This record gives sequence, structure tokens and C-alpha cells, in this order.
Amino acid sequence: MTATAVKQSRRRGRRRVFNTVNVSAVAIALITAAPIYWLLVNSITPTGEMGTLPPTFWPADPTLTHYEEAFGQHAFGRYLFNSLLVACLATTTVLGLSLFAGYALARMPVRGKGPIMVFLLMISVFPTIAVVTPLYMIERSLGLLNTHIGLILPYVAFNLPFAVWIMRNYLKDLPYELEESAQIDGASTTRTVWSVILPTVRPGLFAVGVFTFTACLTEFLMAMTFSSEDEMRTVPVGIALFGSEFEVPFGTIFAASVATVLPIAVLALVFRRAVVAGMTAGAVKG
Repeated sequence: MTATAVKQSRRRGRRRVFNTVNVSAVAIALITAAPIYWLLVNSITPTGEMGTLPPTFWPADPTLTHYEEAFGQHAFGRYLFNSLLVACLATTTVLGLSLFAGYALARMPVRGKGPIMVFLLMISVFPTIAVVTPLYMIERSLGLLNTHIGLILPYVAFNLPFAVWIMRNYLKDLPYELEESAQIDGASTTRTVWSVILPTVRPGLFAVGVFTFTACLTEFLMAMTFSSEDEMRTVPVGIALFGSEFEVPFGTIFAASVATVLPIAVLALVFRRAVVAGMTAGAVKG
């Protein structure tokens, strides 16, 4: 191989590594990871070292005091339990309802599918603040304020349209031979969805589940409005009420935020391939 050929081969190798896509991906990853890293670092930084100039990228004397304050001096453990319970129950309900609703809209002869899908899309982008007051009045009349079910029901209502939209798009282009073989064996529609369709749509369910769980875990406005008692508060509301009029415990807030982000990070890490596959399918099928 001549010297010119070697140079051209090296140049092509550099282009494969330093192309626009790779450089952009690295830049986006760094921009995304920087706040998370800063959050983690400040959660173990002593209060006296916070806000120093120039900033330190790792504390000289790491400490877990802020975590002890979050779980000891504040009822953060209770807040986290409330958030996880509400998010898990709401997500499970959304998954079950969206699977059957998406199947009906994608595979069965339903009149007015177009208007229904447009209506679902409109609901999914509807601002929460516009309906908080009437929802509060309804929950107060039903005695649902300061209860878990009082948060689960509106969370299901607000996350279900997006979930149905994703599941319908994912189910639309599945081969009809799957259902035909089940019908030949005498399976009912419910049995077909549970035994035949469900195993094939797990990536879509994982995508819907992760996004719904994250939305429920981090929701603030309805949790603040419908849960005024301290023992029923969720993590976003509890963290917002840390501190007093004259003090803001930034270290404790950072520690509590890390403990809140951890379940979401674990879900995204474990189900990352399924989430990407589900969202990609929902994006290209129409």
C-alpha cells in the first residue's frame, strides 16, 4: 500500500469517528450528563464548600450528612413512598387500559377513529392548570382529597391519551395472521390480546410505562393542590417545602433530588432498548 493510500485510509477513519453525528451525540450526552453530575456532587458536598469560587468539581471532604437530614429531619421517606405507590398504581392502570384501547382503535372496526385520535391528541397536550380548580371541587365533594386514589385517578386520566396514542400506532401494523391463528383455535378477543398480542408489544408497553411512571413521579401541580396534609405529600411537593423563610437547605434538596432521580435512572438503564424500540415504532407507524 502506497503512502497516499495510507493517508487516505487514515483520513477516512478520522471521518468515521469525527463526523457530525458522533460529535453531536457526544455534545448532547455531555450537556445532559453535566446537570446530573453537578446534582450528585452537591449532594455530598459540605454546606461550607457550596458556592465557592472557583467551583470545585469534587468535594474535598465528601459527606452523607445531607442524605441523613433528608431522611431524618424531614419526612422524605414518606414522601418517596407516596410517590412510588401512586406512580406504580397509576402506571399499571394506564398500561392495562391503553393496551386494550389501543388494540380496539388499531385492529377493530370502530366508528370515528379519526376524530377519536384527534381528541386524544388534544387531551394529551391540554394544560393541567386549566382543570385543577374543577378537579379540586370534584375531589372535595367526593372526599378524595389527601388520599392516594385522589392522585391516581387524575394521573391516569392525563397520561392515558398519550399512552393510547402510542399503543395504537405500535399495534396498527402488526400482522393480522397472529389474530387469525388465535381465532382459529377458538380464542376470544380478550384471550387473543393477553396471550398473542401482549408478548409482541412489550417494547411499546415499556416505553409507555417509563414515560408514565416518570410523569407521575415528578408531577407537582395536582400533588400540591390535592394533598395538603404532610403525610400524604409526594416527593416534588415535599422537596419544595424544605427549608424555612430564612434558610434554603440546598444540600438536603440536592440529596433528596438524587434519591428521586435514582428510580427513573434505573428504569431507563434496564429498559433502554425496549424504550427506544417502542418510541421508534410509535413514531414511524401511523
